[in-house]
Amino acid sequence: MSASAASRQRGADPDLRPVEALTEEQARDELASLAAEIARHDRLYHTEAAPEISDADYDALRHRNSAIEARFPELIRADSPSRRVGAAPATGFAKVTHSRPMLSLENAFEDTDVREFFAGIRNFFRRTATEASVAEDVIEIMAEPKIDGLSIGLTYRQGRLVQGATRGDGVTGENVTTNLRTLKSVPEMLAGAGWPELIEIRGEVYLERAGFFALNEERAAAGEPVFANPRNAAAGSLRQLDSAITARRPLKFFAYAWGETSAPFARTHDEALAQFRGWGFTVNPRSRLCRGVDQALVFYNEIAADRAQLPYDIDGVVYKVNDLSLQERLGMVSRAPRWAVAQKFPAQQAQTVLRDIGVQVGRQGSLTPVAMHRRHRRGPARRRRDPADRLGRARPSAEGCAAIPVSRPLSDLRQPRGARAGPGGAALHRWADLCGTSRRAAPAFRLARLLRHRRARRKTHFSILAGRADPPAGGHLSARSRGDYET
Repeated sequence: MSASAASRQRGADPDLRPVEALTEEQARDELASLAAEIARHDRLYHTEAAPEISDADYDALRHRNSAIEARFPELIRADSPSRRVGAAPATGFAKVTHSRPMLSLENAFEDTDVREFFAGIRNFFRRTATEASVAEDVIEIMAEPKIDGLSIGLTYRQGRLVQGATRGDGVTGENVTTNLRTLKSVPEMLAGAGWPELIEIRGEVYLERAGFFALNEERAAAGEPVFANPRNAAAGSLRQLDSAITARRPLKFFAYAWGETSAPFARTHDEALAQFRGWGFTVNPRSRLCRGVDQALVFYNEIAADRAQLPYDIDGVVYKVNDLSLQERLGMVSRAPRWAVAQKFPAQQAQTVLRDIGVQVGRQGSLTPVAMHRRHRRGPARRRRDPADRLGRARPSAEGCAAIPVSRPLSDLRQPRGARAGPGGAALHRWADLCGTSRRAAPAFRLARLLRHRRARRKTHFSILAGRADPPAGGHLSARSRGDYET
């Protein structure tokens, strides 16, 4: 089983042993496994920009780890994911140590999780003069769309940009100043007035979907591998050793936070965002100051309804206590601030059409049908390994996060008008016949069976050259594979 498959199984397995039923030895073993697995996915996401699992599956791994640590606090490891943010910076760029760590946020998935989070804030201020101001119906909350991009810190001295760095592992990032200077939404000099002598502006570098599709079309036309999603495209574009390449990519920057500052410049988060606008930064216009948890949840539902119409990817909403003095008193817990939480969106689903089926040959001779979906709003056509053999059938494309599509079967497939059986399914049946395998068997057939008998090899080679059977790997025979089929 691949690492990604193991992650999905762990994250979604209803038969996974409950944390309450784990013995100390089982908990120790699972924490070690989770630490290694989460570290690997952190590296794939933050350093290599090549995630293998969805946000939902990743969050399930972290939630499982936290639950085990809560029951067995004496087993918390030195390399625990709960003590770590992101992943080590990639090689090729100078390292930057953040003056203040760039932390991640705790996640909420249901409205009840959000209410419990703010109930925890009320409990923190219980029996103090502040308690009334943080009541559920009056607390001021800054709600912002959670952009699915690359976290960046921009350091300004006397109003001039002197350094730009990625988040990295939260403590050490990559110096990408030269590349960041090519972004039109990153000011070289701060505008207006009132900015401290030293300030680090934090935010997200992202790529709008239109730019993402255009970039992938260019790469496909040039024979280069396409990016999986806009977040990966943004990360790959910013990590170019040649800044001229970055300059050609339509990257943008939203400012939403700050790190080190030599002097206070605002009393509330809302005021801070207004200062950013005055200094020349772009602030997400959909950000909203809410009074009370109910208003914040209304904002979440509005953004969720508008999500598909936004020009960029978001995967949730971030809630922040608006009063900066309260933020200071609340402080941090582990790897996240106590004054902010991210409410994630559930998986999106969209209907698409199965346009074609190819036959992919694995290293061990495994033949797997590969379905090509019609492109929908979320991204370009994807190759998915679906055990289907009819063309034109509608299938849902469900996404466990904002960017990684995962096919899900429909209990009742709907066939659009004019749909027909295509060559892909017939080709798969011919391969099955040649292999001596039932067409109704599992969708992976062993090509090795074809090589056991000279007669089968001869028949296969003739059928391919005559066009009566599809060759492996999308319709082309390499020199090596052509030789394999000859007698």
